[in-house]
Amino acid sequence: QVQLVESGGGSVQAGGSLRLSCAASGYTYGSNCMAWFRQAPGKEREGVARIDTGGSSTYYAASVKGRFTISQDNAKNTVYLQMNSLKPEDTAMYYCAAVAGRIWAPGCVRGAPTFAYWGQGTQVTVSS
Repeated sequence: QVQLVESGGGSVQAGGSLRLSCAASGYTYGSNCMAWFRQAPGKEREGVARIDTGGSSTYYAASVKGRFTISQDNAKNTVYLQMNSLKPEDTAMYYCAAVAGRIWAPGCVRGAPTFAYWGQGTQVTVSS
């Protein structure tokens, strides 16, 4: 059974930084496309960043581009989200997600992949 476990959330002042981690386990063949989403109270879930874990291509939402960086450590089956210059509007529950199996790699960052596996979320709160 695939499990995604997020960690690293917390409270920080505006302008600060946090690094989220997502540890994956239980794969038979692995997933080549992973992502971070977030959802604030009363708002729709938003895709923040995606990474093609086979080639390291990335995608960022316009709202975080230049401030957030998604990366991977394949040896540890872990994906990270480095968040810098945090703003109060970044406050949300952050979720890690992965596709089931392997997909066409360019589709991970150019298309709208379907994510089958989700973590439980980690809260990020940014105060002004």
